[in-house]
Amino acid sequence: MRPAAIWSALLACLLAVLALATPARAAPVSASTAPTSRHVVVVGLSGLRWSDVSQARTPTLWRLAGQGSAGNLVDYAVKPLTCPADGWLTLNSGARAQSDHTNAACGAFPAVHQQGQGAIVSGLPALETYNHQFHNTPDWGLLAGRTPGCATAAGPGAALALADRAGHVASYLPAPGQVSAAVLARCPLTVVDLGTLGFAERSSELAAADAQLARIAAALPADTTLLVTAPGAPSKPPHLQLVLADGPGYSSGLLNAASTRQPGLVVLTDLTPTMLGWLGATVPPQTVGAHVTGGDRGALAATITSLTGRDTAEQVWRDTHDEFFWAYALADAAVLGAIGLAFWGATEDRRRRRARWWRVAGVFAAAVPVGTFLANLVPWSTAAHPAAWLYSASVALAGLVALVALLGLRHRDPLAPFGVICLFTLAVLGIDVMTGSRLQMETPFGLSVLEAGRFYGIGNEALGIYGISGLFGAAWLALVLLHSSAHSRPSSRRPALLALTAIAIFAVFASGWPGFGGKVGGTIAMVPCYLLLAMAVAGMRLNWRRVLLVAVSGLVLFAVFALISYLVPATGHSDIGVFAGNTLHGHSGGLLLRKINSNLGSLSVNAFSPLIPIVVIVTGLMLWRPAWFRLNNAPLAYAAEPLLRPVMGVLWLMPVLGWLADDSGVIVPAAVLPFALPLGIAILAAAAYPPDQERYRESTPRRPTVSRR
Repeated sequence: MRPAAIWSALLACLLAVLALATPARAAPVSASTAPTSRHVVVVGLSGLRWSDVSQARTPTLWRLAGQGSAGNLVDYAVKPLTCPADGWLTLNSGARAQSDHTNAACGAFPAVHQQGQGAIVSGLPALETYNHQFHNTPDWGLLAGRTPGCATAAGPGAALALADRAGHVASYLPAPGQVSAAVLARCPLTVVDLGTLGFAERSSELAAADAQLARIAAALPADTTLLVTAPGAPSKPPHLQLVLADGPGYSSGLLNAASTRQPGLVVLTDLTPTMLGWLGATVPPQTVGAHVTGGDRGALAATITSLTGRDTAEQVWRDTHDEFFWAYALADAAVLGAIGLAFWGATEDRRRRRARWWRVAGVFAAAVPVGTFLANLVPWSTAAHPAAWLYSASVALAGLVALVALLGLRHRDPLAPFGVICLFTLAVLGIDVMTGSRLQMETPFGLSVLEAGRFYGIGNEALGIYGISGLFGAAWLALVLLHSSAHSRPSSRRPALLALTAIAIFAVFASGWPGFGGKVGGTIAMVPCYLLLAMAVAGMRLNWRRVLLVAVSGLVLFAVFALISYLVPATGHSDIGVFAGNTLHGHSGGLLLRKINSNLGSLSVNAFSPLIPIVVIVTGLMLWRPAWFRLNNAPLAYAAEPLLRPVMGVLWLMPVLGWLADDSGVIVPAAVLPFALPLGIAILAAAAYPPDQERYRESTPRRPTVSRR
């Protein structure tokens, strides 16, 4: 296969990815321009999911979903177990809040005591103190305090939502059965708690709740926006919950929010500013949520199937994610180890055979991540056996990419398959980020929305793969251009530097630009590495001024992106813009503390997390001083291609900087190890023992004498 044909095939694949990965994205709508209503009624049923809804079992929910806008709700508050009280407290404050419970089971629901026409949640001041440790800075009493006029709560959860800072609720009804047309018309805001769905009597509880909802819907006054939602759930595992809105601007649609940039997906913290926007109230600038808008959708049955499939995909990710990483890492170790044992020996022939098969194994290992992302082009989440479809498609696509790279480039330079796969991986992820991150959703290296950490851009576990792919792809292309220009103009490094710069700009802007990925850690980690790589290609020696420039480069570009995001709303709502606004107004302290705690806490995620720093240090020493570990391939590779030494250095440095700069901490290098280690071993083996030795030697330095131990 000719190189031109290979590039044409890869370009066609990328165009297909671009076409298939582009979701329908609704333009963000601010609260000031959102449709307003005289009345807003919120009905909460904790634990309610779209899989509970059908025309026969829940006719009222089905009808309301048909005439209104539907979506999945990410109910994450502080811990993976978001109890009903946590959900109602988050609605109260507009920020993540938690009642006093462990991550294993919900505690007692905060007591609500009737006082005349109102009530008091006597434990709310204690809950405020309890939440200081999480640094989410809830604005207690925000929902009731900002509502113009009065607000009525029906049920204990509703009382939590409408209590002021001292725990007082101005208007309270103990049971949702007491809600009447007169009650609904009395105040601009009415919040109703229909209770919590369990598992033992779920069908009967659903039927009773649907009947209560039918009665409330029939009594709604004119010009009312109805919000049905599910604040929290009583037990694990977490699921995506139901949310629907019926009112002006939400006719037969799909709910969207700028906070997620994913059609049909909103976050619990979006609901409070949305309700205030419907009432025409002013939303404080530090409120973290975005306004929920309505977009277009297809038929209701297909929409509910899609929303249910999204939750199924999340359950597959949760149930198989750790096992996938173990399988990937153990497969790497087993295959590389088996090759080493099969061709054990110090003779030249044994070394060459070992290097050749390590190269092949490294190509297949490097193709695994991009195969998992491309698997999202297959509608696996709605299949009968979704996990089997996901991983079968991933393996098949990874194998196809690896075979194309190996067979199509078998007569090229030994590093070509790795360079092409890395550039392809960078392009797939970069295009995906710029078109909505659809390929990353619920794939093994991708984004899990149930964790509520990131809904768009490069995920924490893909950051190292994205960064290393871009860096090595750029380095390989620079090497090709340097070797090509050496035959005509030995002093010309410009083509190599231009190619490297173009790849760096694409990689950094796709990941860090507020309208695309808005990734803080990626920007801070990648920019210094690309600068170091460019200096190496240019033949520049490092001095203290250049080291200082490299050290601050990522932080400076992040600051520029953050200010642009904050000052230019057209770039889109992003976390870095919120951070810039909070910093300018002196409210960023809690966010920084939360990020630092998250980074440090990553060292205790599991029993193996503390070992990752040791592995990172050892691999760095192996690259820097291979003789200490009796590694023969590294010095041979460095002698054959001197630029490989700084290239391997930046490939090591990038996940280390990602570890320090990203709130996911040690997860960044941990997630990239099954990809980076076989890639590094294979690159050094391929450079040390290229397949076409005689042709390659004509353009490379002579091999140094190395101990044959």
